[in-house]
Amino acid sequence: MPGENPETSPLKYKRVLLKLSGEALMGPGQFGIDIPTVEQFAKAIAGARTAGAEICLVIGGGNIFRGMAGAAKGMERAQADSMGMLATVMNALAMQSVLESQGVPTRVQSAINMDQICEPYIRRRAQRHMEKGRVVIFAAGIGNPFFTTDTGAALRCIEMNCDALLKGTQVDGVYTADPKLDSSATRYEKVAYQELLAKDLRVMDSSAVSLMRDNNIPIVVFSLKEEGSLLNVLHGRGTSTTISNEGGVAK
Repeated sequence: MPGENPETSPLKYKRVLLKLSGEALMGPGQFGIDIPTVEQFAKAIAGARTAGAEICLVIGGGNIFRGMAGAAKGMERAQADSMGMLATVMNALAMQSVLESQGVPTRVQSAINMDQICEPYIRRRAQRHMEKGRVVIFAAGIGNPFFTTDTGAALRCIEMNCDALLKGTQVDGVYTADPKLDSSATRYEKVAYQELLAKDLRVMDSSAVSLMRDNNIPIVVFSLKEEGSLLNVLHGRGTSTTISNEGGVAK
C-alpha cells in the first residue's frame, strides 16, 4: 500500500520452508562448501527471521555426493542414496554453524538417527522449535532411498503447516525454457501445478509437486543471488514465480 514501510508491512508468508540445492553452497567452486556463500544465505535467513518469519530449511547434497550420479556409475542405488543423505547432514551442520555464528538459534533434525551430532526428526518438537523462533534444518531427506530432497522438502513443508515452500535457485523464477540456452524463454508470473507437470518444466520432481498440489500449498521459485530477494518473497513482492492451483501466463 502507498506509504507503507516495506520492512514492517505484514508478511504474506509467515511460516515457510526454504529449499536450497547442495550446488548452491558451492558458490564459485566446483565441489564442497564455500563458507562466504553460506554466510550470504545465512544473512538472508537471519533477516527473514528478524522480520517475523518462522523458517525451516532443507538443503540438498549434490555439492558433496549425488545418489543418482553414483548409481549411474554402477553403485547400488539404495547405497548411493544413503551416501547422498549423509551429504545433506554435512551441509545442514555447516549451515547451522554459520547461522549460529550470526546469532540465529538453530536446530538440525535428521531423518536418520545421529544422536551425537543432531536431533532425530520429531514433528512436534520441530514445530515447537519454530514457534520459539529457532531455524530448523531438516537433513537426510525422509530417511529412505529413491526419494529426492525435493520430496523431503515438500513433506516437511506440509508436516510443519507452512504457508509456502520457497525454492531458492540460480534464476528468478520458472521459464518456458532454459533461459541460459534459449534467449526467447519467458518467465511465468504464476503457473498451475498441472501445467508444470504437463509441460515437464522440471522445477521440482513430480512427486514433490504432486504433494504440494494435493495439499494446496504454493511453491515460490526465486533467485537467492539477488540481495533482499528472500524478504521480498515473504512480503509478496519482487521477481519470482508462484506455482499453485491457480494458473497464469508467461511474462
